[in-house]
This record gives sequence, structure tokens and C-alpha cells, in this order.
Amino acid sequence: MEDQQNNSRRKFLKAGLSQHKDKKPGDTIKLLSPDGQIVEVDSSFINPHIPDIPVSHHNVREGVPGKKFVMVIDLSKCKNAGKCRSACSKMHYLPKDRSYIKINKMQDSEKTAPYWMPTPCFHCDNPPCVKVCPVDATFKLTDGIVGIDNNRCIGCRFCMVACPYSARVFNWDTEYQLKEEEFKNIKHHAACSSHVRGTVEKCDFCPSKTQNNELPDCVNACPNGVFYFGDENEDVVSNGDETVRLSQLIRDKAGYRYLEELGTKPRVYYLPPANRQFPFKDAQPES
Repeated sequence: MEDQQNNSRRKFLKAGLSQHKDKKPGDTIKLLSPDGQIVEVDSSFINPHIPDIPVSHHNVREGVPGKKFVMVIDLSKCKNAGKCRSACSKMHYLPKDRSYIKINKMQDSEKTAPYWMPTPCFHCDNPPCVKVCPVDATFKLTDGIVGIDNNRCIGCRFCMVACPYSARVFNWDTEYQLKEEEFKNIKHHAACSSHVRGTVEKCDFCPSKTQNNELPDCVNACPNGVFYFGDENEDVVSNGDETVRLSQLIRDKAGYRYLEELGTKPRVYYLPPANRQFPFKDAQPES
């Protein structure tokens, strides 16, 4: 549908601009405005050059064949260093003060010490965000990743309301639209979040990396090995320094899935903050 609309708009523009050759200043021609309205403008203001519009031929419903990506977060290792956040911002060309990863202060009870809990998108196998999207802009890939087509998103924010993890953010700004060279770097995979004002964005597990058997940037950037990432089908995850069996890691360290009782089947596991490596410090992330 989107390709048909783009083609229709291009044909309309070309038909209108073809009249430009025979027009003199003061004459008007009809054009289609960005909001879909037909307007008349002075022909002398029209540039007849029409740039090519890149169209992705990637089937966004496909994932990496044979893969089922999964993440494990070890809460006993997190000291709120903030390196995962800054790496995420850099990877997705976000301002330094923004990230798709949140680091929340948590405390299970008054008798237990607080701890830090990083929260990316949980890439649920039963994602409520996908169910409520009225235009099919968010979807589940076969490799477990939940993606967003920002060119299809209409900004209704139903998915934000449906997500029990508050993992999605809305792009209100025009200040951090992707530059041409940034667009080329980030759009290796159609499921990558891209910056379109008035649409929803989120953690995407860095599919431009994972499809090349590379770890997401947050995993590589963490100095304490908090994040493990891998393939559930192979039963293997790695934090960059060590590679372990997923099933054994979950079993030996009592791994769990946050709000699993909601039936979302998240693809992010947590290891409890037992035997912590660092004392809790209620401070801003390190630079």
C-alpha cells in the first residue's frame, strides 16, 4: 500500500512538473502537498528535479533464519555505569541524554538493599504492542525481535499504552532526524528503529549487528559483563568475555522473566541481585 501511495504521489508530481517547461512566472500549477492536499503554487518556485526515494526490498517479517535471539541481564553485576545507555544512544544516533535503555532503582522490600535494573525492550513472544497496532506498523520477526516500521507508524501510541514495560518512546522532536550518512548506516535492516517525528521508537536488539553474528552495542559496552546475548535455539549466550549455556545459567542462578505472569513471554531474563559485585550507590551514571 505504501509503495502504491509513493508511486501515485510521484506520478502526480511528475505530471505537474512536466507542465513547468511551458509555464511563465505568474502562472500556477497544481501540486500534492505533504498532507495530501492539492494546492496551486507559482511555477517559478518549482524545482523540476525529483530525487529518488529509497524503497527497502527487505521483508520486515523475516528474521535471521534459524535464530531465536535472547538476552540475560545479571543484576548482581550492575552498578549503573551507564555505558549501555551511551552505547545505545551512539548506535541509534540519539542525543547523549536519550537512550532506549532505562536503568531503574529497584528495592524488593524495606529489609533488602536497593539495586539497579536495566530495562530494554523485552521483545515478547506474545507482544501486546503488536496486537493493538491498527496499521500493522509493529511486528514480530521470526528470530524473536519485535520491530517497528517508522514509515508506517501513524503515531497513535496504542502500543505505548499496551506495553507493560514502558519500553517505547515517542519522537516529539525534529532536532535529531537522521542525516543522510546516518540513515545509510542504520538502515541495514528494516527492523531498526529510525527517527521519524511523530512515531514510536524503542530498543531493537541492534538487528544490523545480530544478523552479522555480532553482539548488540549495549552488551559490548558494559564494563562489568551485565548483559548476555545469544541464540535460544543454540542454548548459548555471551557477554563478550564469557560464553555460557543459556539453560544452565538460568537454572544455576535462578533466572526469571520480569512480569512473566502477564503472559507476554518476554525474551529477556534476569538473574537476581545476589552476591553483588558492587555496593549500591544512589548516584548519576558514570561518564
